[in-house]
Amino acid sequence: MIQKSEQHALSDLLQSLQLQLLITHKTQVSHDWSESNTFPEYNKLYYICEGEGWIQIGDKDYYPKPGQLFLAPARTRVSFSTLNNRPYLKYWCHFNIMAGPFDLFQWIGVPLCLDAEDPDRLIDLFREMIAWHEQNTIVARLREKAALLEIVSRFLEAVPIQVLQHRTEEINRLNVIQQYVDSRLHTSISIEQMAEALHLHPNYFSAYFKKHFGIPPLKYVSRKRTERAKQLLTTTSFSIKEIADQTGFKETNHFTKFFRKETSLSPTEYRAAYSS
Repeated sequence: MIQKSEQHALSDLLQSLQLQLLITHKTQVSHDWSESNTFPEYNKLYYICEGEGWIQIGDKDYYPKPGQLFLAPARTRVSFSTLNNRPYLKYWCHFNIMAGPFDLFQWIGVPLCLDAEDPDRLIDLFREMIAWHEQNTIVARLREKAALLEIVSRFLEAVPIQVLQHRTEEINRLNVIQQYVDSRLHTSISIEQMAEALHLHPNYFSAYFKKHFGIPPLKYVSRKRTERAKQLLTTTSFSIKEIADQTGFKETNHFTKFFRKETSLSPTEYRAAYSS
């Protein structure tokens, strides 16, 4: 299971999540369906309707059955073939899901084969995704991503998730940045200070940060100030001046202008609209 600190780091990485559906279909595969030792640059997700088959990921063999979902992560060695003259009938898609500079499944490890929960809904989602993918409109691109995101979310909800061991050091570094910013939102924060916390040169730190979080360091700080302000506005009775002080603004007017720019609402308007 993901530790709380690791979950916090991944949560910020997912703020810049990029999802791209490459292709999707329902296919009755042929009897000569097979492949050996390839390294696809994309993830493959199958929902097995009928048939038998063998899939090898790395050095591990799998035999997905009807009613199961199977994930073949990007950039891993894949081989597969039919079995017993009963080729698969399957829904499937190829997709990329990027968290920072890496595919999401390069950050986390999950079981690759599982029994599908609510298969009727899953089939409906695949059908929707296929139908939207065949259309060439902006709405279709949004709709197909929505369907794919729900399918991936359902997959992740059903399995234990862990940060991959070779990513732990990276996650620890990102945690240092997050903790540094979170503990200093009431003060001014510079790139130089953030870089010093990681013992990195400011120029290298800026490039490193943007690579992993998808935004520049000071934009990240602004996002965190906005999140803190929203939380204080909706869960406390602090005055606007007190909230400005706690999010690093000496002047209330400056805070109000900043908050309106980030949310299109003034702090008072936001509190009225979203406070419980």
